[in-house]
Amino acid sequence: MALITSDRARFPNDPWQLVETVHLPGNAGTLETLFSLGNGHLGIRGAHWAAADAELPGSFINGFHETWDIKHAESAYGFARTGQRILYIPDANNFTVVIDGETLSLEESTVLDYLRSVDFATGVYECRIVWQCRSGATVTTTERRAVGYESRGALGISLELAADRDISADVTSSVINRQDQPVEDHSAHDPRRAGRHAGRVLLPVRLDGGDGSLRMSWETAESKQRIGLAVDHWTSAEVQPFDTQVHEDDSSVRYVLAVGADRPFVLEKSVSYAEGQSVEDLADAAEAALKPLSEIFAESAAHYRDYWTTSDIELAGQTELQQAVRWNLFQLAQATACADVAGIPAKGVSGSGYEGHYFWDQEVYLLPYLTYTNPGNARQVLEFRHEMLPEAKIRAKELSVDGALFPWRTINGLEASAYYAAGTAQFHIAAAIAFAANRYIWASGDTEFQETLGSELLIQTARMWVSLGFFGKDGLFHIHGVTGPDEYTAVVNDNLYTNVMARFNLRAAAALDHPEIDDAERQLWEQAANRMQLPYDEDLQVHSQDNDFMALEPWDWSTPRSKYPLLLNFHPLVIYRHQVLKQADTVLAMFLQWQDFTAEEKRRAFDFYDPITTGDSTLSACVQGIMAAEVGYGKAALDHFTHALFIDLDDTHGNTIDGVHIASTGGVWSSLVSGFAGLRDQGAVPYFDPRLPVEWEGLSFHLKVRGRLLHVNLEQGSISLTVREGAPLDVDVRGELLTVDGDTLRVPLAPVAAPEPTIFPSGLPTASIPVVRAAV
Repeated sequence: MALITSDRARFPNDPWQLVETVHLPGNAGTLETLFSLGNGHLGIRGAHWAAADAELPGSFINGFHETWDIKHAESAYGFARTGQRILYIPDANNFTVVIDGETLSLEESTVLDYLRSVDFATGVYECRIVWQCRSGATVTTTERRAVGYESRGALGISLELAADRDISADVTSSVINRQDQPVEDHSAHDPRRAGRHAGRVLLPVRLDGGDGSLRMSWETAESKQRIGLAVDHWTSAEVQPFDTQVHEDDSSVRYVLAVGADRPFVLEKSVSYAEGQSVEDLADAAEAALKPLSEIFAESAAHYRDYWTTSDIELAGQTELQQAVRWNLFQLAQATACADVAGIPAKGVSGSGYEGHYFWDQEVYLLPYLTYTNPGNARQVLEFRHEMLPEAKIRAKELSVDGALFPWRTINGLEASAYYAAGTAQFHIAAAIAFAANRYIWASGDTEFQETLGSELLIQTARMWVSLGFFGKDGLFHIHGVTGPDEYTAVVNDNLYTNVMARFNLRAAAALDHPEIDDAERQLWEQAANRMQLPYDEDLQVHSQDNDFMALEPWDWSTPRSKYPLLLNFHPLVIYRHQVLKQADTVLAMFLQWQDFTAEEKRRAFDFYDPITTGDSTLSACVQGIMAAEVGYGKAALDHFTHALFIDLDDTHGNTIDGVHIASTGGVWSSLVSGFAGLRDQGAVPYFDPRLPVEWEGLSFHLKVRGRLLHVNLEQGSISLTVREGAPLDVDVRGELLTVDGDTLRVPLAPVAAPEPTIFPSGLPTASIPVVRAAV
């Protein structure tokens, strides 16, 4: 059931804010995700300040994690051995407010008015509640939050109380160690959700406090990471704390005072985190970085003022979609802005879903956005991958291949996927990293990166591919025993996506002028690439997802919606033996390697695979929409885009509670830029083949390309291009080579006719799932 779009009275459509005007029970955890704040390093969920009103509150630091030994019921050589999980850090967003003896909570108290918002333009969260107290007083509480950007470990929170008469107020500000609180482990029922640790994780190192200040630090039990916390309080009434309590799990500062009708009480809470594996006192490091709230809020506003200047995407005449587009772009900023040399977790810093791991998502779905909006950040993500090379080389040896094999999911560089069929078997992550590195080099012109880190990534991944595959009796190069992006088809031979991306990887490495590559190795890479097996079904005249996919039994499409996602309702072996997709696979290959396939091949592949793609993955809709646009299916393109746009806002996959699907938000960016504006890269010059939906008046955005700032404006029947910073830039618009400079260049566009879809024969419904038939 839809959430945001289903109740526009409660969630009004504001182009620059997400707003909630009425509090209703239910969906608290999902809304905590939607109203979260973050800067790529530090994240705080958008929970209400009262404990009774929060469902899954918490704060996170990117990469701060605990490890444990993975226990396999039946182990084997090379299985993942070290589990990793992002941790809840001690959480400062907690208040208890007692007015005239009544503890305020949305659950129990009378609410006269309510307004909660997160402002995309400033990065500020605000919640204003008017309470009718049992004593007869009308009290208004206003909480505001922001995270720092120049000071990425900083968090500022203010709480204001105003009353229509004199009241007695008892306000407690707390820091709670949520990691070691007893809670239910949801991962047993849903592998997408984070698990919990059996024993204590955060061990106290320093616990100091007094006069409204807290200085504390902890160390993780196994990974030996440390986190320091400093908290200072300031009050408008200059009242001294009634009490300051320090404890490893629940520390607090309490104020007891009279609040007059004409004297609102303001409590400001400045918080600073420091983390690492240093033996120094990180509480002191956190204290040194403390800042007044005014500076933290100013940093946030300044960051977003600069961000939106070049990263906004405007949809002319689409007010219903504009808010959602900006919310997705806002989430991208919150997941990446201050990550520094680090990965981007699948949920950013908005939740603990997927254990805080880094996947291929960041290279394929996030790096396009970063490459064209913040190239420096894109390079830092690639630098982080490069730092993993030592572990990746060791892992390659374990899997009997050369070069480097990067982990499917990880935080510290070690493979953390215990299920190899949908984990380690996804060798295509190597090509994703190579592809992202090559795109960054192409788009940025960063020759220093190309000659050093970029070359090493391309070379080591190419060595992995050529040793993983083999030349068969047919003279072709084959790659067997792999899983592609579609996790509903596992451990197959010659997965098309894997082979196409490996071919790209090998060719990109062979094209390098690098002293480490000799002629024999270069020729081997070129031969493997040129002879790569690409499965193709001659009868259906469509590329097969792998050598055997077309021989699989069709899925029973009368399966009720309650049985989706399939991964939660069917054994993997049941899914694997059927012709059904979790997400785009062959179609994704044709998007990324756009120059390798004809328009007819792309259209027939889309026609075949789109109807059998469940979309159980949040990574699918955006890719399906991009390719629908390219082949000329305007309605399908817009439908897929709209689905991707509201995946979290409407909680369409039922797990937004665990955090924002950051890769999907990156996919929204690509849907607009590569789908509707038709950008393709890594050719001779940037290429545009626009497909603006007929319902839209226009679409405009900026791209940072090779030191230029290119403005792109689409209208019905034309594309206009302007270089707003930098030298002139050559581009290709539908085969016409043009030079763009500071004067706007308007290029007329002829409409694209929708082709006639290919109708493929469908198989009989599956008869081998009696439990499903009984449920129908």
